[in-house]
Amino acid sequence: MTKPLNVGMIGYGFMGRAHSNAYCQVNHFFDVPFRPVLKAACARNVEKLKAFAETWGYESIETDWRKLVERRDIDLVDICVPNNLHAEIALAAAQAGKMILCEKPLAMNAAEGQKMVEAVEKAGVANMVWYNYRRVPAVSLAKRLIDEGRLGRIFHYRAQFLQDWTINPEVPQGGTALWRLDVHAAGSGVTGDLLAHCIDTAMWLNGPITQVCAMTETFVKQRQHALTGKIEPVGIDDACAFLARYANGSLGVFESTRYARGHKALYTFEINGEHASLAWNLHDLHRLAYFDHRDEGKLRGWRSIHVTDHGGEHPYMDKWWVPGLQIGYEHTFIHQLADFLTALGKGELAEPTFRTALQTQKVCDAVLESARTRQWVEVAY
Repeated sequence: MTKPLNVGMIGYGFMGRAHSNAYCQVNHFFDVPFRPVLKAACARNVEKLKAFAETWGYESIETDWRKLVERRDIDLVDICVPNNLHAEIALAAAQAGKMILCEKPLAMNAAEGQKMVEAVEKAGVANMVWYNYRRVPAVSLAKRLIDEGRLGRIFHYRAQFLQDWTINPEVPQGGTALWRLDVHAAGSGVTGDLLAHCIDTAMWLNGPITQVCAMTETFVKQRQHALTGKIEPVGIDDACAFLARYANGSLGVFESTRYARGHKALYTFEINGEHASLAWNLHDLHRLAYFDHRDEGKLRGWRSIHVTDHGGEHPYMDKWWVPGLQIGYEHTFIHQLADFLTALGKGELAEPTFRTALQTQKVCDAVLESARTRQWVEVAY
């Protein structure tokens, strides 16, 4: 018998849709102890909010997030708004005793994130950050293979996240659609938006990053602001590349840009160990590439593992279709929500928690500091 869990969604954009879909679908495929109820959606634009609420089946709306947080019929607050609003909402929700799911990155910076961690831990409320790429079955399989020791000692980790949507200098900054280009709303550019995903996955798979050496570039120095109409300096990083050292002695190379013409969302990583290597590509997300040097010589080579097995050998796939039928991006949110609800039923927390996401935030801060100072920076955990 599942228990109802009343959800209050703050925000109706891309992530608001992705999360809402997960709430609607999770009980259809996963045996979890709670049944999400779309109790209320909150945003400032009433007309768009009403349309969003009607589409996804939210029972009510609010135009002030403070009222939503204070409502006694809300159990869980989902934060899907620009980064500069995460901390204020999370602090209020924690004080109100609400569970909190928050979009990534956790905060504008580590100092702000630390306050959020302290608030949820003091309140004793369940919390999680939506780093959804961990829940791609092929990525979860990579984690399993690494934990089993199949790669042996890890030497290298490299990752890229490439896009091309901001090359046009006529694209404005700020406002509802383009807040990611406004440093006051986003905190940073590709570092917090794209590399944060890469860093979270990297540390989940390969352990803590201890040192970084970074460079960033802002290719378009000024853009018109969508809210003021004025030409204003651009404060975010359009591109970032950094070297990293891990606590386990391995080396890392990370690159992200919004100026890679021809790429909309190319996220890749490769890991090289003493016995084996593995690689993954978001554009072919249901496949994991694997090379094992211990294979017989005449057959040795990269293999492509189609991660769709239904018998439990591949993470999450026993909940979906028959072997060979792939799933997609939206399923990662369903997986993460299912893990959250399962852990909640056991009185546990699902990863990544606010505290775990704070470690990623600290790496991001170190990357930006390194780019400013042009020096290696120790990550201060």
